[in-house]
Amino acid sequence: MRRIRLFSIAAVLLSFILSSPLFSKEPNKEVMVISVDGVINPVSAEFIGKSIKKAVADHAEALIIELDTPGGLDTSMRSIVKNIVGSEVPVVVYVAPSGARAASAGVFITLAAHVAAMAPGTNIGAAHPVSFGQKLDKTMAEKVTNDAAAYIRSLAESRGRNADWAEDAVRKSVSITASEALKEHVIDLVSDNLQTLLSDIDGRKVMTAYGEKTISTKGAKIVRVEPGLRQKILNFISDPNVAYILMLLGFYGLFFEIMSPGAIFPGVMGGICLILAFFAFQTLSVNYAGLLLIILAIILFILDVKIASHGVLTIGGVISMIMGSLMLFETPGSFVRLSMYLLLPAVLATALFFTVIIGLAVKARRRKPVTGKEELIGIEGVARTEITAEGGMVFLHGELWSAYSDEPIPKDSRIIVEQISGLKMKVKRSVTAQSQ
Repeated sequence: MRRIRLFSIAAVLLSFILSSPLFSKEPNKEVMVISVDGVINPVSAEFIGKSIKKAVADHAEALIIELDTPGGLDTSMRSIVKNIVGSEVPVVVYVAPSGARAASAGVFITLAAHVAAMAPGTNIGAAHPVSFGQKLDKTMAEKVTNDAAAYIRSLAESRGRNADWAEDAVRKSVSITASEALKEHVIDLVSDNLQTLLSDIDGRKVMTAYGEKTISTKGAKIVRVEPGLRQKILNFISDPNVAYILMLLGFYGLFFEIMSPGAIFPGVMGGICLILAFFAFQTLSVNYAGLLLIILAIILFILDVKIASHGVLTIGGVISMIMGSLMLFETPGSFVRLSMYLLLPAVLATALFFTVIIGLAVKARRRKPVTGKEELIGIEGVARTEITAEGGMVFLHGELWSAYSDEPIPKDSRIIVEQISGLKMKVKRSVTAQSQ
């Protein structure tokens, strides 16, 4: 009996030890969470793509994308959708926090997700395509709309969501709240917060590119992944207002280097600013007609310094720069437009910079020297002896100088210095003296 009791106690202890987390073979479950807040552009597309790869490499249960976007570039949106559709790990798009939206490109991304969720007080819709940097004629606009409608309908159908509403979001720019989206079967669920979302999706079966997968988020550890420093910098300069300032600083720096060769620093900084600005223009799909108008404006400002136009060139430059700035990021969406609070001061500052500051610099270059031998040219003096082609002596600035003249100049006559060679100067008789 004693042996049986000992075996029983040992079996209980062994089962307890083996069931402890220390001996558990089941790995710790993780759910990766990222936030995408702002315009959908190549930077955000790269961030989402790398996050999906990291989630796969780390064997995460799911990747949750907290989304708040007014829209963005079609090419970036399609890149994100491809990564989501081809992901081995379930991707959950969660439109959050309260007050967030998934508009335009955000609608496509949400509908492409394996699980689409929204927080209360959010909205989704208005996915009608807009043109960036160019005007579309009626036929081309219709083609773009039809293509976007077919694309979003296919995404909705593949996920079992309301394809009719999705098409209306493109063709009619309809927009609905989170509760309406759930009722219309546009999304899968409405969750108050991230913890509630994890509970809601636990046990849900989804179809990934690698087959059916059951999401298990119960007790999973939340791992937040932030964008790297490179992505933060690139995302910052992709703001249209920042890109605009970088462009102007680039022009200023290069112009300073041209005006003062060898300064180095303005040229280097100007070149860096211009390269960064052109990168931002690529992400913003800039209208190059607007860019050319801005360059024309700067040329007009420079010409006004060189040519006496009585302000006509400056006025033309101001008009050209305002028009070019307004056209630079031409799109119906306000999220890629320049702020008027930045545009007008920038135009006025540029006009002031070239017409006043650069004007003073040019005048200083043209000003007659006040030191050295060059300062003596044109100065009047007095002939101490008779001045001939062979020589003579003149007195000016409290000094005696050797001088010569092509015509004889009597002693004590007023003279004017014409040129200086070494320690001898060529002079001529002063007109004032001749008239006397």
